[in-house]
Amino acid sequence: MSADAPFKLTYSTMFNPPQELHDRYDEALASVKASLGKEYGMIIDGKERFTPEKYEDRSPVNTDWVLGIFQKGTAQDAQDAIEAAQRAFPAWSHMPWQERVALVRKAAAVMDRRIFEMGVAISLDVGKNRMEALGDVAETADLLRYSCDRMEANGGFIAEMGRDPLVGFISTNTSVLRPYGVWLVISPFNFPAALTGGPSGAALVAGNTVVTKPATDTPGQRA
Repeated sequence: MSADAPFKLTYSTMFNPPQELHDRYDEALASVKASLGKEYGMIIDGKERFTPEKYEDRSPVNTDWVLGIFQKGTAQDAQDAIEAAQRAFPAWSHMPWQERVALVRKAAAVMDRRIFEMGVAISLDVGKNRMEALGDVAETADLLRYSCDRMEANGGFIAEMGRDPLVGFISTNTSVLRPYGVWLVISPFNFPAALTGGPSGAALVAGNTVVTKPATDTPGQRA
């Protein structure tokens, strides 16, 4: 929102928003509706992948609206996505946690800037009213930042623990947060942004890589 009308959208403030919020949502709605019906590929190893079988995603608001054409992935596509995430894991997990935090915070900032565009996409894809949809996006950005904040507040979760009382020896113990590997996030339709971004952000900040699979009814969050 503008500096003249500062407004932080949350689920507790959404019942009395400034007019600017409605104006910007309506502008985004017109823009998004003008580009409906495009085909979107799956993103695997940084590239779009298209499959022989596809399906239409129609809006529950108006089933005459085809929001987009999406791919029906196969077991091989899923395996390829996992293998790509495994290849990315060594570099990501060995990156200093401060750099991972900076990148995830950057993603949250992008969501802040695109909140109206993303909110409209959720409204059309899920059928939520504008305030619920915008709240979903705002919550997602906050969840990303929360994981970053926790990582910083705990110094990367690397902490010295107690010393064992061994006579004649110095025994030290350190608790170290270590990444596990590839995490899979299968998000439901009802909060397609927050229940994708929340767990994905936490896994990424901790040094894991992630494969995401949105609900079939709400594939538009990939777009």
